[in-house]
Amino acid sequence: MNDSSSYTPPSIWSWTKENGGRFANINRPTAGPTHAKELPVGRHPLQLYSLGTPNGVKVTVMLEELLALGHAGAEYDAWLIRINDGDQFGSGFVSINPNSKIPALMDRSEPTPVRVFESGAILLYLAEKFGAFLPVNINARAECLSWLFWQMGSAPFLGGGFGHFYAYAPTKIEYAIDRYAMEAKRQLDVLDRRLAESPYLAGDDYTIADIAVWPWYGTLAKGQLYGSGEFLQVQEYTNVLRWTDQIAARPAVQRGRKVNRTWGQPSTQLHERHDAIDFDTKTQDKLAGPR
Repeated sequence: MNDSSSYTPPSIWSWTKENGGRFANINRPTAGPTHAKELPVGRHPLQLYSLGTPNGVKVTVMLEELLALGHAGAEYDAWLIRINDGDQFGSGFVSINPNSKIPALMDRSEPTPVRVFESGAILLYLAEKFGAFLPVNINARAECLSWLFWQMGSAPFLGGGFGHFYAYAPTKIEYAIDRYAMEAKRQLDVLDRRLAESPYLAGDDYTIADIAVWPWYGTLAKGQLYGSGEFLQVQEYTNVLRWTDQIAARPAVQRGRKVNRTWGQPSTQLHERHDAIDFDTKTQDKLAGPR
Protein backbone atom coordinates (compact mmCIF):
# COMPACT_ATOMS: atom_id res chain seq x y z
CA MET A 1 0.00 0.00 0.00
CA ASN A 2 1.46 3.35 -1.06
CA ASP A 3 0.78 6.64 0.65
CA SER A 4 -0.12 9.85 -1.19
CA SER A 5 3.52 11.04 -1.36
CA SER A 6 4.81 8.04 -3.33
CA TYR A 7 1.90 6.76 -5.39
CA THR A 8 1.48 7.71 -9.04
CA PRO A 9 -1.62 6.26 -10.75
CA PRO A 10 -0.76 3.95 -13.65
CA SER A 11 -2.06 4.58 -17.15
CA ILE A 12 -4.51 1.70 -16.75
CA TRP A 13 -5.89 0.62 -13.38
CA SER A 14 -5.75 -3.08 -12.49
CA TRP A 15 -7.40 -4.90 -9.61
CA THR A 16 -5.21 -6.02 -6.72
CA LYS A 17 -7.23 -8.39 -4.56
CA GLU A 18 -5.29 -7.52 -1.42
CA ASN A 19 -6.31 -3.85 -1.58
CA GLY A 20 -9.40 -2.62 0.20
CA GLY A 21 -8.67 -3.03 3.88
CA ARG A 22 -11.17 -4.85 6.08
CA PHE A 23 -13.56 -5.61 3.22
CA ALA A 24 -11.01 -6.69 0.63
CA ASN A 25 -12.36 -10.25 0.63
CA ILE A 26 -15.78 -9.17 -0.69
CA ASN A 27 -14.88 -6.21 -2.89
CA ARG A 28 -14.45 -6.75 -6.62
CA PRO A 29 -14.75 -4.61 -9.76
CA THR A 30 -17.44 -6.75 -11.42
CA ALA A 31 -21.13 -7.43 -10.77
CA GLY A 32 -23.22 -10.58 -10.98
CA PRO A 33 -23.43 -13.75 -8.88
CA THR A 34 -20.40 -15.72 -7.78
CA HIS A 35 -22.34 -18.86 -6.86
CA ALA A 36 -25.76 -20.44 -7.21
CA LYS A 37 -27.90 -20.12 -4.12
CA GLU A 38 -31.65 -19.69 -3.91
CA LEU A 39 -33.14 -17.51 -1.19
CA PRO A 40 -35.51 -18.89 1.44
CA VAL A 41 -39.13 -17.76 1.38
CA GLY A 42 -41.31 -17.49 4.47
CA ARG A 43 -45.05 -17.27 4.95
CA HIS A 44 -45.52 -13.51 5.12
CA PRO A 45 -46.32 -11.09 2.25
CA LEU A 46 -42.99 -9.29 2.57
CA GLN A 47 -39.66 -11.07 2.37
CA LEU A 48 -36.66 -9.04 3.52
CA TYR A 49 -33.07 -10.13 2.93
CA SER A 50 -30.78 -7.95 4.98
CA LEU A 51 -28.29 -7.30 7.76
CA GLY A 52 -28.61 -4.93 10.71
CA THR A 53 -26.33 -2.21 9.33
CA PRO A 54 -27.70 1.35 9.19
CA ASN A 55 -29.18 0.71 5.74
CA GLY A 56 -30.80 -2.50 6.91
CA VAL A 57 -32.16 -0.90 10.08
CA LYS A 58 -34.04 1.67 8.02
CA VAL A 59 -36.28 -1.02 6.57
CA THR A 60 -36.85 -3.10 9.70
CA VAL A 61 -37.76 0.05 11.64
CA MET A 62 -40.18 1.02 8.88
CA LEU A 63 -41.83 -2.40 8.91
CA GLU A 64 -42.15 -2.43 12.69
CA GLU A 65 -43.62 1.10 12.62
CA LEU A 66 -46.19 0.00 10.02
CA LEU A 67 -47.15 -3.01 12.13
CA ALA A 68 -47.47 -0.75 15.18
CA LEU A 69 -50.00 1.32 13.21
CA GLY A 70 -52.04 -1.83 12.56
CA HIS A 71 -51.04 -2.55 8.96
CA ALA A 72 -51.27 -6.35 9.02
CA GLY A 73 -50.07 -6.49 5.41
CA ALA A 74 -46.67 -5.31 6.60
CA GLU A 75 -45.95 -8.64 8.29
CA TYR A 76 -42.57 -9.83 7.13
CA ASP A 77 -39.89 -12.46 7.25
CA ALA A 78 -36.39 -11.03 7.74
CA TRP A 79 -33.67 -13.36 6.50
CA LEU A 80 -30.05 -12.80 7.47
CA ILE A 81 -27.58 -11.96 4.71
CA ARG A 82 -24.04 -12.27 6.00
CA ILE A 83 -22.19 -9.88 3.73
CA ASN A 84 -18.74 -10.80 5.07
CA ASP A 85 -19.43 -14.34 3.88
CA GLY A 86 -20.51 -13.15 0.44
CA ASP A 87 -24.19 -14.09 0.74
CA GLN A 88 -25.07 -11.03 -1.33
CA PHE A 89 -23.38 -12.59 -4.35
CA GLY A 90 -25.63 -15.65 -4.42
CA SER A 91 -27.76 -16.00 -7.54
CA GLY A 92 -31.03 -15.62 -5.64
CA PHE A 93 -29.97 -12.39 -3.98
CA VAL A 94 -28.56 -10.93 -7.19
CA SER A 95 -31.89 -11.65 -8.91
CA ILE A 96 -33.52 -9.21 -6.45
CA ASN A 97 -30.69 -6.71 -6.23
CA PRO A 98 -28.27 -6.71 -9.16
CA ASN A 99 -26.09 -4.32 -7.13
CA SER A 100 -25.46 -7.02 -4.46
CA LYS A 101 -26.11 -4.71 -1.51
CA ILE A 102 -28.45 -5.13 1.43
CA PRO A 103 -31.32 -4.59 1.98
CA ALA A 104 -33.44 -6.27 -0.70
CA LEU A 105 -37.21 -6.78 -0.51
CA MET A 106 -39.67 -9.03 -2.31
CA ASP A 107 -43.34 -8.13 -2.05
CA ARG A 108 -45.27 -11.33 -2.71
CA SER A 109 -48.68 -9.82 -1.96
CA GLU A 110 -49.03 -8.57 -5.53
CA PRO A 111 -50.23 -10.76 -8.47
CA THR A 112 -46.71 -10.52 -9.84
CA PRO A 113 -44.13 -10.37 -7.04
CA VAL A 114 -42.37 -6.99 -6.84
CA ARG A 115 -38.66 -6.66 -6.16
CA VAL A 116 -37.38 -3.48 -4.52
CA PHE A 117 -33.75 -2.66 -3.81
CA GLU A 118 -31.93 0.36 -2.36
CA SER A 119 -33.06 1.31 1.14
CA GLY A 120 -34.53 4.67 0.13
CA ALA A 121 -36.57 3.05 -2.63
CA ILE A 122 -37.86 0.44 -0.17
CA LEU A 123 -38.93 3.12 2.32
CA LEU A 124 -40.74 5.07 -0.38
CA TYR A 125 -42.37 1.92 -1.77
CA LEU A 126 -43.69 0.89 1.65
CA ALA A 127 -44.84 4.41 2.53
CA GLU A 128 -46.86 4.63 -0.68
CA LYS A 129 -48.18 1.06 -0.40
CA PHE A 130 -49.52 1.58 3.11
CA GLY A 131 -50.18 5.33 3.06
CA ALA A 132 -48.02 6.05 6.08
CA PHE A 133 -45.03 8.15 7.12
CA LEU A 134 -45.16 10.16 3.89
CA PRO A 135 -47.00 13.51 4.01
CA VAL A 136 -49.89 14.16 1.66
CA ASN A 137 -49.50 17.93 1.67
CA ILE A 138 -47.34 18.88 -1.31
CA ASN A 139 -44.98 21.13 0.66
CA ALA A 140 -44.44 18.65 3.47
CA ARG A 141 -44.06 15.78 0.98
CA ALA A 142 -41.39 17.71 -0.92
CA GLU A 143 -39.55 18.43 2.33
CA CYS A 144 -39.73 14.76 3.32
CA LEU A 145 -38.43 13.51 -0.02
CA SER A 146 -35.70 16.13 -0.07
CA TRP A 147 -34.33 14.89 3.25
CA LEU A 148 -34.75 11.26 2.20
CA PHE A 149 -32.64 11.85 -0.89
CA TRP A 150 -30.22 14.02 1.11
CA GLN A 151 -29.50 10.94 3.20
CA MET A 152 -29.04 8.71 0.17
CA GLY A 153 -26.55 11.16 -1.31
CA SER A 154 -24.76 12.10 1.91
CA ALA A 155 -24.27 8.80 3.74
CA PRO A 156 -21.72 7.40 1.26
CA PHE A 157 -19.41 10.27 2.25
CA LEU A 158 -19.94 9.31 5.89
CA GLY A 159 -19.61 5.53 5.51
CA GLY A 160 -17.48 4.96 2.44
CA GLY A 161 -15.53 8.16 3.04
CA PHE A 162 -15.04 8.99 6.70
CA GLY A 163 -15.82 5.55 8.11
CA HIS A 164 -13.59 3.73 5.68
CA PHE A 165 -10.52 5.91 6.06
CA TYR A 166 -10.92 6.54 9.81
CA ALA A 167 -11.79 2.99 10.90
CA TYR A 168 -11.16 0.42 8.17
CA ALA A 169 -8.40 1.45 5.77
CA PRO A 170 -5.15 -0.52 6.23
CA THR A 171 -3.18 2.73 6.51
CA LYS A 172 -4.12 6.06 8.09
CA ILE A 173 -4.04 8.75 5.42
CA GLU A 174 -4.19 12.19 6.99
CA TYR A 175 -5.54 13.93 3.90
CA ALA A 176 -8.38 11.43 3.45
CA ILE A 177 -9.38 11.45 7.13
CA ASP A 178 -9.31 15.25 7.29
CA ARG A 179 -11.31 15.55 4.08
CA TYR A 180 -14.10 13.25 5.21
CA ALA A 181 -14.09 14.32 8.87
CA MET A 182 -14.78 17.83 7.61
CA GLU A 183 -17.66 16.53 5.51
CA ALA A 184 -19.09 14.41 8.35
CA LYS A 185 -19.13 17.44 10.65
CA ARG A 186 -20.65 19.60 7.92
CA GLN A 187 -23.45 17.06 7.50
CA LEU A 188 -24.09 16.99 11.24
CA ASP A 189 -24.28 20.77 11.17
CA VAL A 190 -26.80 20.64 8.31
CA LEU A 191 -28.99 18.35 10.40
CA ASP A 192 -28.50 20.32 13.60
CA ARG A 193 -29.60 23.55 11.95
CA ARG A 194 -32.67 21.91 10.43
CA LEU A 195 -33.65 20.27 13.71
CA ALA A 196 -33.37 23.62 15.49
CA GLU A 197 -36.30 24.70 13.30
CA SER A 198 -38.62 21.70 13.62
CA PRO A 199 -39.10 18.55 15.71
CA TYR A 200 -38.51 16.25 12.74
CA LEU A 201 -36.78 16.62 9.41
CA ALA A 202 -39.94 17.15 7.35
CA GLY A 203 -41.66 19.31 9.96
CA ASP A 204 -43.91 18.41 12.87
CA ASP A 205 -44.43 14.78 11.90
CA TYR A 206 -42.17 11.71 11.97
CA THR A 207 -41.66 10.43 8.42
CA ILE A 208 -39.55 8.16 6.25
CA ALA A 209 -36.98 10.97 6.17
CA ASP A 210 -36.33 10.46 9.89
CA ILE A 211 -36.40 6.68 9.48
CA ALA A 212 -33.73 6.94 6.76
CA VAL A 213 -31.44 9.42 8.50
CA TRP A 214 -31.64 8.17 12.08
CA PRO A 215 -29.70 4.85 11.79
CA TRP A 216 -26.70 6.69 10.32
CA TYR A 217 -26.62 10.10 11.93
CA GLY A 218 -28.40 9.32 15.17
CA THR A 219 -25.85 6.58 15.83
CA LEU A 220 -23.04 8.93 14.84
CA ALA A 221 -24.31 11.67 17.17
CA LYS A 222 -24.35 9.23 20.08
CA GLY A 223 -20.69 8.35 19.46
CA GLN A 224 -21.58 4.78 18.46
CA LEU A 225 -20.39 4.82 14.85
CA TYR A 226 -16.74 4.02 14.02
CA GLY A 227 -15.70 4.88 17.60
CA SER A 228 -15.47 8.48 16.40
CA GLY A 229 -17.52 10.40 18.97
CA GLU A 230 -14.63 12.22 20.63
CA PHE A 231 -12.79 12.74 17.34
CA LEU A 232 -15.81 14.49 15.80
CA GLN A 233 -16.96 16.12 19.06
CA VAL A 234 -20.50 14.92 18.41
CA GLN A 235 -21.83 16.32 21.69
CA GLU A 236 -21.86 19.75 20.03
CA TYR A 237 -24.90 18.84 17.92
CA THR A 238 -27.54 19.25 20.61
CA ASN A 239 -30.55 19.36 18.28
CA VAL A 240 -29.49 16.14 16.60
CA LEU A 241 -29.07 14.54 20.04
CA ARG A 242 -32.57 15.62 21.09
CA TRP A 243 -34.00 14.18 17.88
CA THR A 244 -32.11 10.88 18.04
CA ASP A 245 -33.11 10.27 21.66
CA GLN A 246 -36.75 10.96 20.78
CA ILE A 247 -36.68 8.44 17.94
CA ALA A 248 -34.72 5.84 19.91
CA ALA A 249 -37.47 5.84 22.56
CA ARG A 250 -40.08 4.59 20.06
CA PRO A 251 -40.94 0.90 20.74
CA ALA A 252 -41.05 0.07 17.01
CA VAL A 253 -37.56 1.54 16.58
CA GLN A 254 -36.27 -0.51 19.51
CA ARG A 255 -37.64 -3.64 17.87
CA GLY A 256 -36.48 -2.78 14.36
CA ARG A 257 -32.88 -2.14 15.35
CA LYS A 258 -32.59 -5.69 16.74
CA VAL A 259 -33.58 -7.45 13.52
CA ASN A 260 -30.75 -9.09 11.52
CA ARG A 261 -28.25 -7.72 14.04
CA THR A 262 -25.25 -9.99 14.65
CA TRP A 263 -23.13 -7.92 17.06
CA GLY A 264 -23.50 -6.19 20.41
CA GLN A 265 -25.24 -7.55 23.49
CA PRO A 266 -26.98 -10.89 22.83
CA SER A 267 -30.30 -9.39 23.98
CA THR A 268 -30.09 -6.87 21.10
CA GLN A 269 -29.59 -9.52 18.41
CA LEU A 270 -32.51 -11.12 16.58
CA HIS A 271 -30.73 -12.80 13.70
CA GLU A 272 -33.94 -13.61 11.83
CA ARG A 273 -37.46 -12.38 12.40
CA HIS A 274 -40.45 -14.44 11.25
CA ASP A 275 -43.08 -13.53 13.85
CA ALA A 276 -43.63 -10.76 16.37
CA ILE A 277 -43.13 -13.18 19.24
CA ASP A 278 -39.55 -13.77 18.08
CA PHE A 279 -38.52 -10.61 19.94
CA ASP A 280 -39.48 -12.36 23.19
CA THR A 281 -38.20 -15.83 22.40
CA LYS A 282 -35.42 -15.81 19.79
CA THR A 283 -32.93 -13.07 20.59
CA GLN A 284 -29.47 -14.52 21.12
CA ASP A 285 -29.66 -14.33 24.92
CA LYS A 286 -32.87 -16.39 24.87
CA LEU A 287 -31.47 -18.96 22.46
CA ALA A 288 -28.36 -19.38 24.60
CA GLY A 289 -30.57 -20.44 27.53
CA PRO A 290 -29.82 -20.06 31.26
CA ARG A 291 -26.24 -20.05 32.41
